[in-house]
Amino acid sequence: MDVKATSFIALHDAEVARILEQEKERQASCVNLIASENYADRAILQAQGCVMTDKYAEGYPGRRYYGGCPSIDRVETLAIERAKKLFNAEHANVQPHSGTQANMAVYAALLQPGDTVMGMRLDQGGHLSHGLEINFSGKWYRFIFYGVNHKTEMLDYDEIEKFAIKHKPKMIICGASAYPRTIDFERFGYIADRVGATLLADIAHIAGIVAARLHPSPISYAPVVTATTQKTLRGPRGGFILCRKELAQAIDAAVFPGVQGGPLMHIIAAKAVCFQEALQPDFVTYQQAILANAKTLASELRKHGLRIVSGGTDNHLTLVDLSSRGITGRDAERVLESANILVNRNTIPFDPQPPQITSGIRVGTPAVTTRGLGTGEMERIATWISEVVSHPDDQQLIARVRHEVTEMCHNFPTPAMQE
Repeated sequence: MDVKATSFIALHDAEVARILEQEKERQASCVNLIASENYADRAILQAQGCVMTDKYAEGYPGRRYYGGCPSIDRVETLAIERAKKLFNAEHANVQPHSGTQANMAVYAALLQPGDTVMGMRLDQGGHLSHGLEINFSGKWYRFIFYGVNHKTEMLDYDEIEKFAIKHKPKMIICGASAYPRTIDFERFGYIADRVGATLLADIAHIAGIVAARLHPSPISYAPVVTATTQKTLRGPRGGFILCRKELAQAIDAAVFPGVQGGPLMHIIAAKAVCFQEALQPDFVTYQQAILANAKTLASELRKHGLRIVSGGTDNHLTLVDLSSRGITGRDAERVLESANILVNRNTIPFDPQPPQITSGIRVGTPAVTTRGLGTGEMERIATWISEVVSHPDDQQLIARVRHEVTEMCHNFPTPAMQE
């Protein structure tokens, strides 16, 4: 949010304006390693605050239930066509409010309550909308779970295939929120075809890397793909669905009127901007930098004696096992935040700790890469993380790290500070 916008808010609500300024300063002074977060640029922020927030537009381009939608139709059509071009997809639905809503719509389109679905275990890298028992997905469908190999901490496709043959699910979900390795979509496609299941690829985390052709695409192997725009795609908070033409009608009907009403047209306008930015050559350079930073951060943390789950990373995130330091993921998250380093606690495969506590943390590089930090800064960050988790009660050390982090951050302003 720019100065003028914040100042205008202050005229109407000084309390909210102060909170927004505090958040702006917080983001500017912290190293953000939360793998699911990024910084939207000013064009996207402006689109999110545009006049299209005033418009109700139930339906789809050319088929609305409200009048006054010519501009609405044009911007949604732009977003659809750009998404299709970016991912080489036959059909796109850009209306889902989030990745979970996108998954909900796909389930509604292709499943019946009680159907058997196979997904990745949440505590080994999956997502809550892939069958967690307290999520709608786990309540409405019968989920069975695959995981990673105990020794390698990577997906064992032979075991996954055997599991699928045994249980014959109606749908198989591949994709993860905390898996640091390349996903073999082709093999998942083969497994799904062998057991007569529909393959859903959830690429919410790696959509930007896939779009840049730096990770294999699931488009040729999965009839339906879900994703979000706010992570590696660096866009607004929202979801979208890609699918084959023969599923388009069912998917669109499941989104509206199936699980959603009026689309958020200001967000769809921002999605259109996001997809256009991702079609530019410098977006590939950005994704390459994300991967380079992630590999360096993982390597440097390992040099400091921290165990890296699966031995490294192929994408934007790394899972760090803190067991050897005698600190839980929850405590590490808290103490690192006090040093202005933001991570999130995360279970590691076969974690003895409960999900609220965890033995590990997840670190990612999309946000810091957006700010321009490079491999040299990753080396410094790895040192700071090691120091803080090794001495969580040393307030003098934490104060020193916080000062150094803040000082470095001032040299790499967030997009909101580049005014």
